[in-house]
Amino acid sequence: QNYTINIHMCIHGVGFKKSTPWKPRDIWKFARKEMGTPDMHIDTRLNKTVWAKGIRNVSYHIHVRWSRKHNEDEESSNKLYTVVTYIPVTTFKHLQIVNMKSWGCHDN
Repeated sequence: QNYTINIHMCIHGVGFKKSTPWKPRDIWKFARKEMGTPDMHIDTRLNKTVWAKGIRNVSYHIHVRWSRKHNEDEESSNKLYTVVTYIPVTTFKHLQIVNMKSWGCHDN
């Protein structure tokens, strides 16, 4: 599943230099709720993209792909895990945008 996440709506009301650390957590929570798997793996390119502009300049949208995979680790209690990867796009026009504010992004 591909999603364009509107992070700007989620970090509204968060302090100036505290908004960027919320982004990976909110993406993780949103993907966990949508995919229904408690075990999450976030790609390093996604984390680098989130922090690319630093803590002060937050990007407003991000395009991600979630895929559910079988867990090969026998010791794990979960059969499935979700991989969250970054999809680079040139423009966000004509992409389905998911409003993260509707499900409650973070706890203030």
